[in-house]
Amino acid sequence: MFGMGLTEIFLIAIVAVLFLGPDKLPSTMIEIAKFFRSVKGTVNSAKATIEDEIRLSGIKETVMDYKAELTNASAELTRMSDLTEVKADITAVGNDLTLETPAPAAPKEPEAITFAQKNKEDV
Repeated sequence: MFGMGLTEIFLIAIVAVLFLGPDKLPSTMIEIAKFFRSVKGTVNSAKATIEDEIRLSGIKETVMDYKAELTNASAELTRMSDLTEVKADITAVGNDLTLETPAPAAPKEPEAITFAQKNKEDV
């Protein structure tokens, strides 16, 4: 107990009997036991409080991660629902498409060849 051997405990008991006397020794031992019990209760309470704080800090960290994720999702949803920004995105994509592939030229009107024109060409 407390790193003390049997001889140290007997020495303390003998000194206690000499100083306190046989009539005060039992009440003093009861007071010492109450003191140790209250110290043990305080230590256990502090330990429980620290464990609760550690658990709460872990929960708080998880909640903050969820909050950041929801904030990012909300910002993305707001950006996607903003019509002016969507219109700008569509216009930018349309501009990119027109820059990449030019519009095809209109087809030429087919020539109508008649027998009279064909005879002129042969001559």
